[in-house]
Amino acid sequence: MAAHKEEELSKEEIKRALINRLSKIEGQINGLQRMIEADKPCSEILIQTNATKAALASFSYEVLNNNIRCCIEKRLETGDDKYIDELVWMLKRLR
Repeated sequence: MAAHKEEELSKEEIKRALINRLSKIEGQINGLQRMIEADKPCSEILIQTNATKAALASFSYEVLNNNIRCCIEKRLETGDDKYIDELVWMLKRLR
C-alpha cells in the first residue's frame, strides 16, 4: 500500500486501504475466538495469534509510513524541526 512519489494515493484511498487491513485483522481476531470456542489445539491458536500480531504490526508501520510521507515530510520542508520529535515519539510507540 505504500505509495511512491510518482503514484501517490489520495487520502481517501489510503483510508480505504487501512480500513480494509483492519477488517482482515478483525476477521483474524474473530477466528481466534472461534478457535477457542471449538477447543482447537493451543499450537494452532498460537500460530494464528502470531499471524494476527504480525498483521497488526504491519498495519502500524503502514500508518507510520503514511504519516511520514503525508505529514512529517511536508512539515520538515518548512524548516521546523519539532516534527522530528513527533516522529521519534511515534517510533518509540511501535516497539
